[in-house]
Amino acid sequence: MSRESVDVLIVGAGAAGLMAAIHAGRAAGPDTRILVVDGARKIGVKILVAGGGRCNVTHHEVRPEDYGGSSRNAIRKVLRAYPVDEVVAFFAAEGVVLKREETGKLFPTTDKAQTVLDALLNAVSKAGVELRHPVRIESIERGEDGFIVSGLEFEATAQRVVLCTGGKALPKSGSDGAGLEIARRLGHSITDAVHPALVPLVLADVDPIRELGGIAAPVTLMIRGGNGRAIAEYTAPLLCTHFGVSGPVVLDASRYLLAARAAGDDAIAVVRWLPDVDRDEFEQSMLGAPGGATCQSLLKGRLPDRLLRMLLHAAGVEPADRVRGLARDRRRSLLDVLFEHPLVVVGDRGYTFAEATAGGVPLSEIKLDSMESRLVAGLHLAGEICDVDGRVGGFNFQWAWASGRVAGGAAASIHEASIHAAS
Repeated sequence: MSRESVDVLIVGAGAAGLMAAIHAGRAAGPDTRILVVDGARKIGVKILVAGGGRCNVTHHEVRPEDYGGSSRNAIRKVLRAYPVDEVVAFFAAEGVVLKREETGKLFPTTDKAQTVLDALLNAVSKAGVELRHPVRIESIERGEDGFIVSGLEFEATAQRVVLCTGGKALPKSGSDGAGLEIARRLGHSITDAVHPALVPLVLADVDPIRELGGIAAPVTLMIRGGNGRAIAEYTAPLLCTHFGVSGPVVLDASRYLLAARAAGDDAIAVVRWLPDVDRDEFEQSMLGAPGGATCQSLLKGRLPDRLLRMLLHAAGVEPADRVRGLARDRRRSLLDVLFEHPLVVVGDRGYTFAEATAGGVPLSEIKLDSMESRLVAGLHLAGEICDVDGRVGGFNFQWAWASGRVAGGAAASIHEASIHAAS
């Protein structure tokens, strides 16, 4: 097998890798060879399954506060390089019109993720970039004159490499963490904790919530440290399942619970089942309830019936108990269940069911205007391999588009500049 030579090699053809390839091709001269490789047999699996198969391309408002991991200032600088309106314009130019839904999420008007993937692949081709798969890269070494990149039946030298291999989430897509190890061998550090993000949580076997599979309700979910300090708080729907809890609010909060526990904190998750109600005001309404009002009638319509019955039972209160007849300790118990209900979280559903990975290469080791490594000249990094993970709602795609554009465009531009300088 002969060793081929490329100018810019992009490893990974997910969202970040495809965007990097497009902008590398657009920034390159006619004689610059750009190759993007991916180990998956089918390209774009994460794009195709995102948003229930509709692909939540981005969100109408994206802020650094919507992300965890590296510093918000660092995240802000990269996001500013490719704001949402420019992403919307990019896809429109490629024939994909986006629509904003009530949640702020932006989807293609076709409601088909394949529309998004087809547009990206067409843009890669139009940019003059070769896409090859399945090509699994196993080793990248820095040589005297660029990089030596090798894998099964593949070996190449590259002047610049853009590493877009993802994290560990959804391993069937090819994201198995191998890229993190490649970055480590090249000299980068990886955060102490790498764990699932946007992942459903598993509750104890005996938890009655597990008997309520399919029931959903809007709640506020709070993550608190073992010392009681507030770590994170989100309000959105929670879904009861046969294994525990899921839904947007759980996915958003999960990374903070898992991160705290990974750091040795006995963090807990606490649910407020009435997110728009003040506890003290609700207690006053109990004290002033009509004489015939029961606990069930007071709460009926505020929560699904089966969930309501479970919560009353957890509080040691019968549905037919009169509200004004409750002793103080039983009233407090009911209030605690409604407004401060701890979840007995015993685990998570793992990378197979996670939508993102928390942890990775810190942005402090990357030049943010080019996504080039501060430690390895010629190496650029983008996407989920970085220590950045966003909320549910298109935020992780927006990070992929922005970091991919910066990395790919810079890799090709710097290569072009080096050619002109040498001539």
